[in-house]
Amino acid sequence: MISQRLRGLVNFHVASTTTVAMLGFLSYANIIRWLPYGDISPDVVLTPYLLCVAGGMIVAGRSVLQVGSRFHRLTWVDAAQMAFRQVVCVALLIFALMFATKDRAISRIFLGSYLCWLWVLLLFVNQILPQMLSRLLFQKIHQIPTLFIGTEGQFGKLKNWLASRQVLGIQPVGYLGEHGMEIKPGMEAPFLGTVHDLPTLIEKKMVAQVIVLSMPDSAELSRFILETCQERGCRLLIYSNLAEKLQHPLISVIEEGHTFYSLQEEPLEDPINRVVKRLFDIAFSLPVVAFILPPLCLWVWLMQTIQAPGKLLFVQKRAGLRRNEFHIFKFRSMRETPPASAGEAVQARKGDDRIYPFGHFLRKSSLDEFPQFLNVLRGEMSIVGPRPHMPVHDAEFSRYYKSYRTRHFAKPGITGLAQTRGFRGEITNPSLLEQRVQSDIYYIANWSFWLDVQITLKTVWQVIRPPKTAY
Repeated sequence: MISQRLRGLVNFHVASTTTVAMLGFLSYANIIRWLPYGDISPDVVLTPYLLCVAGGMIVAGRSVLQVGSRFHRLTWVDAAQMAFRQVVCVALLIFALMFATKDRAISRIFLGSYLCWLWVLLLFVNQILPQMLSRLLFQKIHQIPTLFIGTEGQFGKLKNWLASRQVLGIQPVGYLGEHGMEIKPGMEAPFLGTVHDLPTLIEKKMVAQVIVLSMPDSAELSRFILETCQERGCRLLIYSNLAEKLQHPLISVIEEGHTFYSLQEEPLEDPINRVVKRLFDIAFSLPVVAFILPPLCLWVWLMQTIQAPGKLLFVQKRAGLRRNEFHIFKFRSMRETPPASAGEAVQARKGDDRIYPFGHFLRKSSLDEFPQFLNVLRGEMSIVGPRPHMPVHDAEFSRYYKSYRTRHFAKPGITGLAQTRGFRGEITNPSLLEQRVQSDIYYIANWSFWLDVQITLKTVWQVIRPPKTAY
């Protein structure tokens, strides 16, 4: 019920912001006609572009859902990021329409300035509107008087959650215990009695919802709570403390009436998301392989011939999606060693004498990774994902960090969230490994197209301005 309220609030927000963007488009079109720089023709048909604005805002509604439980208490940074995604979606549809129709009548100045003003407008709307909507939609008549069953300590664990949900109409009236307990001053809600007082209190306090923080040990008492709520038309929510027992956050999954718990979300299990990610991989890597890689290969080969003769590419086994092995391609940045040499499994370190002079430049600028765009086209890797390691390193690292193998839930990437955060190069201690793995797991659980775009742009900047950890 609470999640439905939040989802409804999000849908209202998407509908409202779409309306604001469309009205802003029409208003600005009328205003710009009277401005000195306004060159919009009276004969231009704006309806298709208006539909693009609406379509872009609706598509961007998926990004609103990603904010999740924080939606009704956004920061200015959240509002700015959301506005950016909305404007990008609108711009992509508008530019696609212009390209498809080759429309020369529409004013480029009008469209460009509208998109700039739209971001400013949406910044304030995204920040202010959710709280206004929550106050409007969940006024006193729609508040839900809620009674808790459990101990004072268990109630305290949900203190922050309850504070964030009161804006959705959750109104605590008190809590009950399985046994009597002493009333302490300064409690968030009063102690009202024992579980046996539940029928009386539901009628007296007009309770609409009961949240059980801990089911009583007695099956008979548990059944009493269930039947009392059913008989009096009262919602019943049962809090699970399984995550506390396992000391790990859990994600609930409901499948045909059965409830399961998972350790993390996996957006890339959605076929649509996988298609979007694959299209991005192909669109980005194909031009690189066609236009950048050939001259780069020639340059690297010439420098290798002078400084460290041998094979152009370094080919090595790596563990990929679901731990399937594949051969990764890199420009050889070290002097050649015999096949299956023990030195191959030794990570490169600062001042490594195996690296020839031009190889230092390749590694520092990340140009040695460019042949991996071939792996991307072959479907073995992605542009963005956890960096692949040798199988022997996977076995070693998994002993240090229990969740390490979770990285194999996604295709390995040329770059990744860990690398853009500065966790790249040699792993010298377990804490560096933990930070890298945590970044990779966060990426897998929170994947989005926009996250891939941000990581890619940050990586391009790091190629131009290499970090200190690049060697």
